[in-house]
Amino acid sequence: MSLNRKQKEAVVEEVSGKLSDAESVVLAEYRGLTVDQMTQLRVNARNSGVYLRVLKNTLAKLAVKDTPFEGLSGDMVGPLVYGISDDPVAAAKVLSDFSKSNDKCVIKVGAMQNQVMSAADVSVLAKMPSREELLAKLLGTMQAPIAKFVRTLNEVPTKFVRGVSAVRDLKEKEAA
Repeated sequence: MSLNRKQKEAVVEEVSGKLSDAESVVLAEYRGLTVDQMTQLRVNARNSGVYLRVLKNTLAKLAVKDTPFEGLSGDMVGPLVYGISDDPVAAAKVLSDFSKSNDKCVIKVGAMQNQVMSAADVSVLAKMPSREELLAKLLGTMQAPIAKFVRTLNEVPTKFVRGVSAVRDLKEKEAA
Protein backbone atom coordinates (compact mmCIF):
# COMPACT_ATOMS: atom_id res chain seq x y z
CA MET A 1 0.00 0.00 0.00
CA SER A 2 1.55 3.28 -1.05
CA LEU A 3 1.27 6.48 0.91
CA ASN A 4 -0.52 9.54 -0.37
CA ARG A 5 1.20 12.92 -0.44
CA LYS A 6 -0.03 14.05 3.00
CA GLN A 7 1.12 10.80 4.60
CA LYS A 8 4.53 11.13 2.96
CA GLU A 9 4.84 14.70 4.22
CA ALA A 10 3.90 13.51 7.71
CA VAL A 11 6.57 10.79 7.59
CA VAL A 12 9.23 13.24 6.41
CA GLU A 13 8.23 15.71 9.13
CA GLU A 14 8.32 12.99 11.83
CA VAL A 15 11.76 11.74 10.79
CA SER A 16 13.08 15.31 10.45
CA GLY A 17 11.89 15.98 14.01
CA LYS A 18 13.73 12.92 15.28
CA LEU A 19 16.87 13.95 13.36
CA SER A 20 16.84 17.43 14.87
CA ASP A 21 17.44 15.95 18.35
CA ALA A 22 19.62 13.05 17.18
CA GLU A 23 23.29 12.55 17.95
CA SER A 24 23.75 9.54 15.69
CA VAL A 25 22.11 7.70 12.80
CA VAL A 26 22.92 4.17 11.65
CA LEU A 27 21.72 2.59 8.38
CA ALA A 28 21.55 -1.18 8.07
CA GLU A 29 20.38 -3.44 5.26
CA TYR A 30 17.72 -5.86 6.45
CA ARG A 31 17.17 -7.93 3.29
CA GLY A 32 16.22 -11.50 4.22
CA LEU A 33 15.19 -10.95 7.85
CA THR A 34 12.00 -12.62 9.00
CA VAL A 35 9.13 -10.76 10.64
CA ASP A 36 10.07 -12.28 14.01
CA GLN A 37 13.66 -11.09 13.67
CA MET A 38 12.54 -7.57 12.71
CA THR A 39 10.15 -7.56 15.66
CA GLN A 40 13.01 -8.53 17.98
CA LEU A 41 15.17 -5.75 16.52
CA ARG A 42 12.37 -3.24 17.10
CA VAL A 43 11.94 -4.42 20.70
CA ASN A 44 15.69 -4.09 21.34
CA ALA A 45 15.68 -0.61 19.81
CA ARG A 46 12.67 0.51 21.84
CA ASN A 47 14.25 -0.75 25.07
CA SER A 48 17.42 1.24 24.28
CA GLY A 49 15.59 4.43 23.34
CA VAL A 50 16.46 4.16 19.64
CA TYR A 51 13.98 5.31 17.00
CA LEU A 52 14.01 2.52 14.42
CA ARG A 53 12.15 2.83 11.15
CA VAL A 54 12.07 1.31 7.69
CA LEU A 55 11.71 4.19 5.22
CA LYS A 56 11.59 4.71 1.52
CA ASN A 57 14.97 6.10 0.61
CA THR A 58 13.45 9.04 -1.26
CA LEU A 59 11.56 10.08 1.88
CA ALA A 60 14.68 9.58 4.01
CA LYS A 61 16.70 11.79 1.64
CA LEU A 62 14.08 14.52 2.01
CA ALA A 63 14.17 14.12 5.81
CA VAL A 64 17.97 14.46 6.10
CA LYS A 65 18.14 17.43 3.76
CA ASP A 66 19.49 20.52 5.57
CA THR A 67 20.41 18.51 8.69
CA PRO A 68 23.85 17.53 10.04
CA PHE A 69 23.21 14.04 8.61
CA GLU A 70 22.85 15.16 4.99
CA GLY A 71 26.08 13.31 4.12
CA LEU A 72 24.16 10.01 4.37
CA SER A 73 22.09 10.77 1.25
CA GLY A 74 24.55 9.10 -1.11
CA ASP A 75 24.46 5.85 0.87
CA MET A 76 20.68 5.50 0.94
CA VAL A 77 20.34 2.64 -1.55
CA GLY A 78 18.46 -0.61 -1.13
CA PRO A 79 16.21 -1.81 1.68
CA LEU A 80 17.44 0.00 4.77
CA VAL A 81 16.38 0.29 8.37
CA TYR A 82 17.23 3.62 9.99
CA GLY A 83 18.31 3.75 13.64
CA ILE A 84 18.17 7.27 15.07
CA SER A 85 19.29 8.03 18.61
CA ASP A 86 19.93 11.00 20.87
CA ASP A 87 22.60 8.90 22.63
CA PRO A 88 25.66 8.78 20.34
CA VAL A 89 26.28 5.09 21.07
CA ALA A 90 22.81 3.55 21.43
CA ALA A 91 21.83 3.13 17.75
CA ALA A 92 25.23 1.70 16.86
CA LYS A 93 25.10 -0.67 19.84
CA VAL A 94 21.59 -1.97 19.06
CA LEU A 95 22.18 -2.59 15.37
CA SER A 96 25.71 -3.94 15.88
CA ASP A 97 24.59 -6.41 18.56
CA PHE A 98 21.68 -7.52 16.39
CA SER A 99 23.86 -7.95 13.31
CA LYS A 100 26.23 -10.22 15.28
CA SER A 101 23.43 -12.74 15.84
CA ASN A 102 21.72 -12.22 12.46
CA ASP A 103 24.04 -12.33 9.47
CA LYS A 104 21.34 -10.95 7.15
CA CYS A 105 21.34 -7.63 8.98
CA VAL A 106 24.33 -5.72 7.63
CA ILE A 107 25.37 -2.30 8.86
CA LYS A 108 26.05 -0.10 5.84
CA VAL A 109 26.95 3.31 7.21
CA GLY A 110 26.45 5.61 10.16
CA ALA A 111 26.77 9.25 11.02
CA MET A 112 27.28 11.55 13.91
CA GLN A 113 26.58 15.22 13.46
CA ASN A 114 28.39 16.42 10.31
CA GLN A 115 30.50 13.25 10.13
CA VAL A 116 29.75 10.14 8.06
CA MET A 117 31.18 6.87 9.42
CA SER A 118 31.92 3.58 7.71
CA ALA A 119 30.54 0.27 8.96
CA ALA A 120 33.86 -0.39 10.73
CA ASP A 121 33.61 2.97 12.49
CA VAL A 122 30.07 2.12 13.61
CA SER A 123 31.26 -1.18 15.12
CA VAL A 124 34.01 0.68 17.00
CA LEU A 125 31.43 3.18 18.24
CA ALA A 126 29.20 0.29 19.38
CA LYS A 127 31.99 -1.02 21.63
CA MET A 128 32.19 2.26 23.55
CA PRO A 129 30.36 2.46 26.88
CA SER A 130 27.00 4.22 26.85
CA ARG A 131 26.40 7.59 28.46
CA GLU A 132 24.85 5.95 31.55
CA GLU A 133 27.85 3.64 31.99
CA LEU A 134 30.26 6.56 31.73
CA LEU A 135 28.26 8.60 34.24
CA ALA A 136 28.23 5.65 36.66
CA LYS A 137 32.01 5.28 36.38
CA LEU A 138 32.48 9.01 36.91
CA LEU A 139 30.24 8.97 39.97
CA GLY A 140 32.13 5.97 41.40
CA THR A 141 35.43 7.75 40.83
CA MET A 142 34.16 10.89 42.52
CA GLN A 143 32.75 8.96 45.50
CA ALA A 144 35.84 6.83 46.17
CA PRO A 145 37.92 9.47 48.03
CA ILE A 146 34.95 10.53 50.14
CA ALA A 147 34.08 6.94 51.05
CA LYS A 148 37.70 6.24 52.01
CA PHE A 149 37.78 9.39 54.14
CA VAL A 150 34.59 8.35 55.95
CA ARG A 151 35.98 4.84 56.59
CA THR A 152 39.18 6.39 57.97
CA LEU A 153 37.23 8.68 60.31
CA ASN A 154 35.15 5.73 61.44
CA GLU A 155 38.27 3.73 62.38
CA VAL A 156 39.20 6.06 65.28
CA PRO A 157 36.07 5.45 67.38
CA THR A 158 36.05 1.78 66.35
CA LYS A 159 39.60 1.27 67.63
CA PHE A 160 38.74 3.15 70.83
CA VAL A 161 35.72 0.89 71.45
CA ARG A 162 37.83 -2.22 70.78
CA GLY A 163 40.46 -0.99 73.23
CA VAL A 164 37.91 -0.28 75.96
CA SER A 165 36.33 -3.68 75.33
CA ALA A 166 39.73 -5.40 75.65
CA VAL A 167 40.42 -3.59 78.94
CA ARG A 168 36.95 -4.57 80.23
CA ASP A 169 37.54 -8.21 79.28
CA LEU A 170 40.94 -8.12 81.01
CA LYS A 171 39.43 -6.65 84.21
CA GLU A 172 36.66 -9.27 84.19
CA LYS A 173 39.24 -12.02 83.75
CA GLU A 174 41.35 -10.71 86.70
CA ALA A 175 38.26 -10.40 88.89
CA ALA A 176 37.20 -13.97 88.23
